[in-house]
Order: sequence, then structure tokens, then C-alpha cells
Amino acid sequence: MSRPDDRRLETRSPANARGVVVAPGLELACLIVDQSSTGVRLRLDRNLALPNRVVLVDVAQATAVEAEVVWRKGQEAGVKRAGPASSLRGLVPSRLAAARDALMRAGGR
Repeated sequence: MSRPDDRRLETRSPANARGVVVAPGLELACLIVDQSSTGVRLRLDRNLALPNRVVLVDVAQATAVEAEVVWRKGQEAGVKRAGPASSLRGLVPSRLAAARDALMRAGGR
């Protein structure tokens, strides 16, 4: 359900899924709170500054999506998907190798 101050054009769907935010020098556990086809709202484990570009790993789905951080409020952040989700099973492009490694450390398969 959308809030009156929500500027999204698309409906958000609740997710409640474990995730990991990956960037050079950063691997941070998070909760994927809700999502739409273009973006995701995250609740981070810690209040850390995020770089503008990250890779978001969905642990349950074993997928990664490159994303742009568009807002930050306390331990929550909103990211805009910068492309389709890629499977982290099997061979992955070198740009997603760190995401695959983070998935394995998070207990994903």
C-alpha cells in the first residue's frame, strides 16, 4: 500500500528477504523490505555511508542486481535497479564475482 508522500509510480511489494550490499571494500548484510520493478528499499545492519553504485544480492533467490543508491535515511536506503537481476549460480561475469563470494559467505547456494 502506498503512502501519500510516496513518489513512486509503481506499487511496492513487501519482500522481507535477506540481502547483502556489495561494493569495493564493502559487504553489508541487509533486509530487503519492499520492492518494485525499478527499485528496492533496504534496512541495513549498520548505519554506514554507501557508495553511489552497489550490487544488491538477494540471498534466497541467489541473484544480484547492480543498483544506484538514490536516498538514505538512518539505517534505511532506497536503490534503483540499473539492470536485470543476474543469477549467481554457476559461472558469473567477473563484475559479479564479489557478489557471488558474498552470497556464499551469507549461506546462500
